[in-house]
Amino acid sequence: MATKKILIVTGDAGESFEILYVSHRLREAGYEPVIAAPSVKRLNLVIHDFEPGWDTYVERQGYILESDISFDDVDTDDYRAILFPGGRAPEYLRNDPRVINMAKEFYASGKFVFAICHGVQILVPAGLLEGRKVACYEHVKFEVESGGGIYVTPDEAVRDGRIVTGKTWQSHPEFYKLVFNCLKETEKATAL
Repeated sequence: MATKKILIVTGDAGESFEILYVSHRLREAGYEPVIAAPSVKRLNLVIHDFEPGWDTYVERQGYILESDISFDDVDTDDYRAILFPGGRAPEYLRNDPRVINMAKEFYASGKFVFAICHGVQILVPAGLLEGRKVACYEHVKFEVESGGGIYVTPDEAVRDGRIVTGKTWQSHPEFYKLVFNCLKETEKATAL
């Protein structure tokens, strides 16, 4: 596996910070992030933030980002791992059979599957959470548990086998420490 590509799956209303942060971190580490969306287009990202007095997050308009490829053009053999960032995009992407099949294919081929915040919503219909420890945004807990997952707290991020999950963009330090440790494992395995 010579590829250094990491597939990032999102769409309109993906969380700006979660998508841009990982894209930059991957480039810094010598990987090639590839943004996949329902179609190749300019994506309207959002910013989720936490405001005093609110019971949940607030949403603001975020950055505009061009997707690299459409879901129809994804060949899982071309990538080392897949990552599902949060925002509202996973709310509708979890209903797209192409996305669910990608998650299943990456997992079945022995590759890592990473999901943070609402990105975990995609792993539920893909059937990847049964009996697994999962960190996610607290309001996704019900879905995780309904899908057989074990919601963990207070951990900001957790690895269970080849699946790494994180709570929110505030969990980036813990989440990406696990993500990059997994990618290093993959590097060592492919160097043999």
